[in-house]
Order: sequence, then structure tokens, then C-alpha cells
Amino acid sequence: MAFFQDQPITLDPDTLREPQIEGFTHVRDHYGRADAEREIALVLPVGCGKSGLITLLPFTVRARRVLVIAPNLRLKRQLTDEFDPGDPARNFLHARGLVPRNVGWESVVLSAAANTGELPMADVVIANIQQVAGEENCWLDALADDFFDLILFDEGHHNVAESWQRLRDKFPGARIVSLSATPIRSDGQQMIGRVIYSYPIREAMDRGYIRQLRAVRVNPRGLRYVEHVGDQEVEIAIDEIRRLGETDAKFRRRILMSEESLNSIVDASIQRLRELRQRTGDQRHKIIVAALNETHCRQVVAAYQARGLAVDYVHANRGEEENERVLGRLERHEIDVIVQVRKLGEGFDHPYLSVAAVCNVYGSLTPFLQFVGRVMRLAPGAPDEEGIVVFHAGSNVAALWDDLRAYSEADQEYFEELLPLEDETAFAPGETEKERNPFRDPIGEITGQADVRLEEIPLLEADDDMRRAVDALAAAGIGTEVLGRMQQAEPEELQRLFVTRQKRRIARRTQLANTVPVAVRAALGRRGLPPAAMSPRPPDANITLGIKRVNEALAAHIGRSTGTRADWSLEEYEGLLRELEALTVAAIAETFDAR
Repeated sequence: MAFFQDQPITLDPDTLREPQIEGFTHVRDHYGRADAEREIALVLPVGCGKSGLITLLPFTVRARRVLVIAPNLRLKRQLTDEFDPGDPARNFLHARGLVPRNVGWESVVLSAAANTGELPMADVVIANIQQVAGEENCWLDALADDFFDLILFDEGHHNVAESWQRLRDKFPGARIVSLSATPIRSDGQQMIGRVIYSYPIREAMDRGYIRQLRAVRVNPRGLRYVEHVGDQEVEIAIDEIRRLGETDAKFRRRILMSEESLNSIVDASIQRLRELRQRTGDQRHKIIVAALNETHCRQVVAAYQARGLAVDYVHANRGEEENERVLGRLERHEIDVIVQVRKLGEGFDHPYLSVAAVCNVYGSLTPFLQFVGRVMRLAPGAPDEEGIVVFHAGSNVAALWDDLRAYSEADQEYFEELLPLEDETAFAPGETEKERNPFRDPIGEITGQADVRLEEIPLLEADDDMRRAVDALAAAGIGTEVLGRMQQAEPEELQRLFVTRQKRRIARRTQLANTVPVAVRAALGRRGLPPAAMSPRPPDANITLGIKRVNEALAAHIGRSTGTRADWSLEEYEGLLRELEALTVAAIAETFDAR
């Protein structure tokens, strides 16, 4: 029995969302035409049921055998659950009553536990791209060219990669459907396949599938900074701050790395989090932060930690086991703030992430939308809550917010015209990050901000027809909260949080201890020394010996011993953090040049 060919299915509007039914219908009608293109694409915002739609699409063409491809392990696990016939409460088809619970299908998950003998019996095969077309591939060549007649790509904006092209070539007769929330990659390449259906973000918000979004822009009336050339202090007004933020990539980075402006973003995000928790009575709401790099992650962590919030971060350098430990704390609601660098993107969903603090530089709409998408998913039992996006006026986020507003109204014609912004990221071609001293950027240092105000900017603005409709509802005694979210409130003063010297010292001590390994790893890398290589003094690895030598240099620099850190002052910790890069470079040179 070929399950998708023989099993009847009825789309029930009581259990399915509008984009799931409409997406299904568009695919079915497309492939019903004699001149149908082989490869097509669908665009659905986060939270609109994309993974559920993936389980429905094999029925559109009565597929004989389906290959479902995920770009990462997290999405693969999610799709495995959606297709697992052994768990009727979790798999989409049984849980929505679309297929009787006594009816099953063969689902094979490519893993170490699978074997090639199971594949011919499968109705659906689930894999990540590396397993079938990457370095981990041990399956593709063994399969006949007509083995699959339908291929479904989740997060299809990755489908321009060479590994995905191998699948197209291997199974030339298979129809291909790509699904994504963003049709363009961060490098500007648009996903392959004509977009035959898209569901606008505005419609998803109006339907209550996802949160309404509102931005909070941190506006200092003035900003003072010192140019390192000549050490002359300059003061600029808010209009110039915004102009430089939109046109000068170095200025944007300076804003995000300075203590003054970073603290204003941190305070504003905490203010909004506390308001949300008080209004809802739910302490599980959390902040997610996008940082520049691992050093910046630790700087951001210290800022929240000094203000009494439980905070942690995930980063590729921490290793999968450590990152999973942090995410476990997040799921158990043991932390208030999660900080990351391009780590919690597609496939990551935690519905209690409610405030997004933008402390990163974005050169195009796609990565910005992926980050903002983390606060778009509705928390259980909170259909009317907003997602809040906090950013500084000196960043380029205002322009991206305007692009997001246009994107929110989009239909498929829009995607043909959509082009990425000029990429002015802080990274050179081929780089993923640049580690710099977070306290003193080579081009200048911000020394103060004056009269900081918070300006709220709704994503969707109410038009005249909506206002008249809401007025009629109000006259009938029906609530009008949605209109309130679409109106721009008067700017309010930022409530700066007072941080005691003790909390600042403890946070700086932790920051220094956690940043030294990052600085040592970077210094070793610049000298071509791998962290794990054995040093002249076995059994110390390079990284271990380097950390030891740097810690000794730090203590010597302030006339202390390494065992007295509990007695070091706030000023000593802050001074060492400012000089950390130079002290690390010198200590590493002295240690390894003597080999």
C-alpha cells in the first residue's frame, strides 16, 4: 500500500489554519496542470503551521514516496515528530483528525540506527541535507533515480546551495516544493522555485496566528564620544545619530559595543519585560538578544547579570553539549535572558521569548526577520500579547523595520521585486565574526548619552477603514485593543536601572573569567596555533597554558596575585577588560615565542 496514494483526506477548516488549506490547494492545483513547473515554493510566516503543511503536501500529488529535507538537526527532530505514526497525540495527521488513528504509514528517519533495507518500505523518508548530499552521505548513490517522486525542502531559502542541487540532479522526475518564512538568504540569493503562494505577515497577525509586533527605539537627545585621533570629545544630536546609524557601519558597531548605549538597550528591554510580566502575571516571558560575537556576548551577559537577571548565552564556540545545557535552562524557565550570535534561528521556537533586543548589525532583511521571528510565536494562553523589538537609534534597524513593514503586506508579486539592502555588515568576505575589544573600539569611544527617550513604533498602522470599523465595535461595547497596538504612543523617558557597585564588580569578575579563553583562542589563532595542540610543557594544551599565562599577566598588571580575585576592585576589573586584548597578545607572544 502506498499510503499517500490510497488514503483519502479531507481538509477541515476547524482544525487547520487558513495558510495550510490555501497552501495545499495551490500546490494541488499547480501540479494538476499539464504545463506545471517541476519546482515551486511557498512562503509562510513563522507560527502559521509550516511543518503541519509539510505533512499534508504528499496528498496533493498522491505521492508514492516522499523525501523531506531539513537544513539542521533541530528541524529534523520536529519533522520526525510530525510524521511519527506511533505517537497519535503529536503527529499532525492523527492529532488533527485528518487520518483515523488506526491507520498508519511507514516513516523512516535517516540516522545511525536506520538501514538501507528499510527505505523501500517507506512512505516518507526524513533527513537533513548533510545525510543525503553532504559529507555524511552514505545513502544517495544506492538509490534508484526514480526512488522519490516528491521532495519537500523545509527552510527552502537554503535550496540554492550546491548540496541541494545534487538532490535535484539525482531524482530528475521528482516534483519539488520548498517552504520558507523568508524567500531570500542572508547573502541575497533568492530560493529556487517560483513562489506560487505566500501568506502575508499582516494577515497572520490579524488572524491571531502570531503576535503583533512593536518596536521600541532608544533615542538619546544627544550623544558624546571621543575620537581616538586627538582624543577630542564630540557631541552630536539625535538627527545626526540616526543619519550615522543608517550610513556608517563603523558608527553602528561603535554604538553596539559602547557601555553607554548598550546599557540603554538593556535597561529598555528589561523595562518592557517587567511591564509584560506584570500585565500578564506570567513570569515566563523572556528576552532574546542578538550580539556581535562571543566577546560581545559576554559583555551583554554581564550587563544583564549586574541588573539581577538570570542570563546565559549560546555560541558555536561553546560546543553542542554546553549549548544544549543552556537551552535546557531556557526550557525549564531558569533564565530570564538568552544571548546568541546567529545561533537561535530557523527551527528554534520558544513561545515565551517576548522581547528581542537588537545588539547586532544586520545588512539585509532576511537575517533580521529570522531574529525578530523568535518573538512572533504566541505563548500558550496569551493570544493578545505583543512581541517587542528594542533597538538603538544609532543602529540601522529603523530602515530594516520599514522594510519589514512592507514585507508584512507582501504577496507573491512582491518577492519578485524584493532585493536585499546593501550589505554593510562588520565582517569581511568569508568571515563569520570579528573579535574586538568590546570596551574600546579603534575608531572611538562613546562617553555619554543625554535625555534618553523610548519611542514606540507599531509594525502595522491602522488605516481609515480599520479605524471606522473599530469605532463601530467600540460603540457596541466590544474591545478595541488591536487598534491601540497600531497607534504610535508618545515617547517616554527611559527608566535607568540603578546597579550597585557590588553587582557590577561581580558581573565584571565573571565577564573577565569568561572572556579570557575567548581572547586566548583568538590570539593563538592569529599565530597559527591550534588550541588543542600540545605545548612544550605536556600535558598542558595550548589553550590551557595560554589561559594560565594570561591570568598571571592580568594579576601582575595590577600588582596582585592570581589567588586574590575576590579582593580586586570594580575599577581594576574594568581596567583589565579594557586592556585584555593587549595583555593577552603580549602574554601569548612571551609564552610561545620561547618554544
